[in-house]
Amino acid sequence: MNPLPQDMENALTGSQSSHASLRDVHSINPTQLMARIESYEGREKKGISDVRRTFCLFVTFDLLFVTLLWIIELNVNGGIENTLEKEVVQYDYYSSYFDIFLLAVFRFKVLILAYAVCRLRHWWAIALTTAVTSAFLLAKVILSKLFSQGAFGYVLPIISFILAWIETWFLDFKVLPQEAEEENRLLIVQDASERAALIPGGLSDGQFYSPPESEAGSEEAEEKQDTEKPLLDL
Repeated sequence: MNPLPQDMENALTGSQSSHASLRDVHSINPTQLMARIESYEGREKKGISDVRRTFCLFVTFDLLFVTLLWIIELNVNGGIENTLEKEVVQYDYYSSYFDIFLLAVFRFKVLILAYAVCRLRHWWAIALTTAVTSAFLLAKVILSKLFSQGAFGYVLPIISFILAWIETWFLDFKVLPQEAEEENRLLIVQDASERAALIPGGLSDGQFYSPPESEAGSEEAEEKQDTEKPLLDL
């Protein structure tokens, strides 16, 4: 037998796949589809996903943790009031930690505004805050005299640098991919429910019927009755 042409093989393959997809859609339980759609719609009504909420909490933790370290530094170096006046009112780029605190405030405001208020689904805001934080901290470490002021000269810049990059990693590898995956699942479930709604349901009880007896079966019955009559007469 000659092999089938390539076009005919492609047509057969396409028809088989289409029949398989129709069988899959027909086998989906509409109740399960509606439950999934309602669950996804419930998440949308929340306004913010769980993973994005976790990211915003971490951004808040970044601000509070840097603020706590800065307050401890103020208290260690001669009292909060005196050191606060020295670092804020008499600000000196080469010896003050106040700018590191302002950098944490900058990250908090930009990221909360972008990803909690505006609910962006792009990485440009986190890229901006991380780039500004990294450049500022590198310049301050190189030019300032923080290392001569004790342990906080190392702790505050390193902690700020690490937290900024953890935020970038968490958004880029957790928040955005997971939200995109949930959105794709919702679209797939909605599409499957729409296709399942277009397919008519199963046959009802009234639609089942028994096929009529064939003519061959009726003729055999008549012949059997004819043979039984003479026996009864005897």
